[in-house]
Amino acid sequence: MTRARFSWSRWSGIVVKEFVQLRRDRLTFAMIVGIPVMQLLLFGFAINSDPKDLPTAVLSQDNSTQARTLVSAIQASGYFRLVAHLQSEEEAAQALASGRAQFVVTIPVGFARTLVRGERPVLLVEADASDPAATGNAIGALPQIAASALRHDLRGSLAPLQPQDAPVDVRVHRLYNPEGVTAYNIVPGLLGVILTMTMVLMTGLAMTRERERGTFENLLSTPALPIEVMTGKLVPYVAIGLVQVTLVLLAARYIFDVPMQGSLALLYVAVLLFIAANLTLGITFSSIARNQLQAMQMTFFFFLPSILLSGFMFPFRGMPEWAQAIGNLLPLTHFLILVRGILLKGSGAGEMWHAVWPLAAFMLVVMAVGLKSYRRTLD
Repeated sequence: MTRARFSWSRWSGIVVKEFVQLRRDRLTFAMIVGIPVMQLLLFGFAINSDPKDLPTAVLSQDNSTQARTLVSAIQASGYFRLVAHLQSEEEAAQALASGRAQFVVTIPVGFARTLVRGERPVLLVEADASDPAATGNAIGALPQIAASALRHDLRGSLAPLQPQDAPVDVRVHRLYNPEGVTAYNIVPGLLGVILTMTMVLMTGLAMTRERERGTFENLLSTPALPIEVMTGKLVPYVAIGLVQVTLVLLAARYIFDVPMQGSLALLYVAVLLFIAANLTLGITFSSIARNQLQAMQMTFFFFLPSILLSGFMFPFRGMPEWAQAIGNLLPLTHFLILVRGILLKGSGAGEMWHAVWPLAAFMLVVMAVGLKSYRRTLD
């Protein structure tokens, strides 16, 4: 029996056939081109480990030239963006708890008088340190900013008052994560990452698997309404998601010692909303994809920007505005605000509403798209 020789003509025919197949599979071809381009743009332009322009509120109890000079210098540094002038300590606490401000700078009464006397007045800076990477460089720059700004005011007859040390004692209170423990930020975020990956992928494969096996046509021939089919297929995965969340929370509490300041009931309500948003997206992918490979490709195409632009791996406020705009369209971005706010800050429902309604809106829009695609398949 003679062995067949390698045939270049047969080999080239197979190669050409694969290229033709790729050209026909437009989604796969788009992924081949789109994923490298997306990675290049995200890592090249959107990711920034040195956040600037961080929202800062000022509580000034001293209406003096030196106080205004200090505020102007802080704003001109590039690290801080003034978003509000506060009137009380209660407003300051609310701004930090809701996430409206990353920093609150408090200038005490008699700040200028103490400075002119040659003493070192205290400048209190409260920082939302739930994400240590977002505040580290800005906090490190504060003493130098205060020193260089106020030395301009100590001239002429006040020149002898310039001390060798910094003229202001900058005291930073790192709230919610004073020790800067990375696990306090990462582990709660893993709740969202795990749910995004598993919920979207599992439901994305569910309907395409039924279509490949021929059982999807049986569903289409039943009197069941599209909304009944979609919600009926979601319920088992909701239970799976709740089990995953419970396991992560147990590990967070008893292995990583993550503080849990807020209501667990409120957290589970937020989790249910997030699970529903991801499941509707997964089942929408499955109704669009023609096979399981395409469903997996769409899942990965969604998961990559979610993990990079949501604030899980890199500080959200360190990204350019266009990247933040894209990130605000992703459910994971808002869920991270919810879970970190509830666990680390003890935030209530009223303080977290700004992160709840985008999740609900995302779920409704995606569900509408999924129902429309399902009806098109039915027709």
